[in-house]
Parts: sequence; structure tokens; C-alpha cells
Amino acid sequence: MKINKLRSVMQEKNLEAVVVLSPYNRRYLSGFTGSSGCLYITQTSAKLITDFRYIQQATTQSEAFEIVNQGGPMLSKVNELAEADEIKSMGVETNLITYNDYQALNSGKVTLSTIEGEIEKIRMVKDEFEIEKIQKAADIVDETYEHILNWVKPGMTENEVNNEMEMFMRSKGATCSSFDTIVASGHRGALPHGVASDKVIEKGDMITLDYGALYDGYVSDVTRTFAIGEPAEEMKKIYNIVLEAQLAALNQIKPGMTGKEADTIARDIIKGYGYGDAFGHSLGHGIGLEVHEGPGLSQKSDIVLEENMCVTLEPGIYVEGLGGVRIEDDVLVTKNGLQRFTKSSKDLIIL
Repeated sequence: MKINKLRSVMQEKNLEAVVVLSPYNRRYLSGFTGSSGCLYITQTSAKLITDFRYIQQATTQSEAFEIVNQGGPMLSKVNELAEADEIKSMGVETNLITYNDYQALNSGKVTLSTIEGEIEKIRMVKDEFEIEKIQKAADIVDETYEHILNWVKPGMTENEVNNEMEMFMRSKGATCSSFDTIVASGHRGALPHGVASDKVIEKGDMITLDYGALYDGYVSDVTRTFAIGEPAEEMKKIYNIVLEAQLAALNQIKPGMTGKEADTIARDIIKGYGYGDAFGHSLGHGIGLEVHEGPGLSQKSDIVLEENMCVTLEPGIYVEGLGGVRIEDDVLVTKNGLQRFTKSSKDLIIL
């Protein structure tokens, strides 16, 4: 049970209670999807505090929690509960809490300590329910790529492609896109985060699509690069280098590696071809309730990969004035290596 993992952390930190304010952590622990509320958890009780608008919803979604109507300011209710429980030490998400909220909880009767990142660590390893949701979100983006390849034409704008992708993903069951869709064509491909613009797509352009679907709270995040008309020879060369790096990472990463070791697999290949300076971001990141969560696959990450972690693999090369290529899959860490969620073609497709 997820809440028992948090209680183990509480024991290690000598915390009698924790307050969870992050909407992602709140949903992870309780199942509650409302926009207002917090969790108050001790070793013997678990309460979801929310206002009258969400009482019925919370009762349905969070059966393992006692639902508390806040009645007034939410943190005043937390203080009331803590005083009734004679709490002396309480954990808070100091990376998310405002100064005013911190002051509201810092009554002088309770010693506050940080639980920054602790629930996020628990969230790194997914259960079967979460893996199924991520797979569905990945299936939607795979279908979307096939649709766009049959739909896109020269003369369309990047924004038109973006709008078509959004509508198609929703038609397949997505709540919406999981982040602002990147459609970067031609020279704009050199922008790693080149969100869709009014640029017209022309023959000879390489087009990078970086997009994701939000499905029942869980996300996918995929990147594919293709061409409309024959691209420049250097762009073909760059594509093959990025694909080689991505496939090497896919085939070699396994549990027990650190994020840095995983990143190095792809980075060394790109460096070997002389494009090391053109790969400026990390190899990947965790996905789940958020598009960017732990573990990170980067030169600064010492997190050890474990079975049932879900991460992206997204090497890229970006050359100003020419364009760029990024290829990204969502993958599940298994006991023997990696398993792809996203399965759409990574061949260089020239339309």
C-alpha cells in the first residue's frame, strides 16, 4: 500500500504526521482528483481535507481516507487536527509550500521538517495500475503519429499540425495533450523546445514532433522526426547518428545503472561523431502523473534504475541554421532491460 511506504519514511525521519499539498502526490496517495485539498497523515490515521464542493467526490475516490470538511482555511483545519492528536513533529513539502502557508503551520507547538522529494521517490517505481495507464497514453501517441504522417502536407503551418494532433488524441480517449506540443520544422528544428508556430512547412523540411497524451491522469511523451520531401544530406546523417544513439541506450540500459551511466551510453556515440556540443539536454526523465519526474537520466544523476521505473530516452542533435533531430521513446525498466511503451516507427520517413 502506497501510504505504508510513506509511513516508513515518517518513521525514519521521526515524524508523527505529514501534510501533503502537491496535487500530484495527493492524487497518488489518495486517488482524489479534485483541485483543492490536502492530506493529513499520521501512523494511525489518514485524512483528506477539502471543501464542501468536493466532499461527495472525495468520498467516492478516496475510500481509504477519512474525508474532513475544512469549513474555513484549510491549514487552520490541519492545525486543529494536529493539536487534537498532540502532534509535536510534522513533515511538509517545503519545495511547494508558500511562506504564508509555512507560517500558518508553524504554530510554535509543532516542529516542521521537510519531506521534499520523499513522496516523489516512492512514485518513481510504478505499480501495475500505473503501467497500464501509461501504456494507454503511449498507444494514443503512436496512433497519432500514424495519422499525422497520412495527413500532413507542404503549405500547412506548424500550428495546423498541432491542432490536428490535439483533436486526434482527444478522439482516441486522451483528456488533452500532456504538455505544449512541439512542432519544429526546417531551421526551427534546432530549437529543442520549439513549440508550434505559424511557420509554413516546406518541401525538404525535417519536422520534429514532440508531444504526449494525458490519459486518466497519466502521461506519455514521444518524439519523432520525419521529412517532407528530400532533406539535406547532413540532416540524414544527423538522423542516423541520433537513431544509433537511441537504439544503443534502448538495448544497453538495465536495472542497477545510474542515470549518469545510462545517459553516457547515448552521449558517447554522439560525441564520437563530433556532435557532442549539439546534444545539450539530458537523455531522459521519468514519466507518470507528471511529464517530468524522477528518475533523471543525465550526467548529474546518481539515481539507480530499478524495475518498474518508467522513463524517456530522447537523444537529439541541434544545429543552428540547419535544423535538428530528436527521437524519443517511453520505456519500462524490467528485470532484464527495457521494454518500449511507444512502438511507432523510428525509420527516417520521407513523405
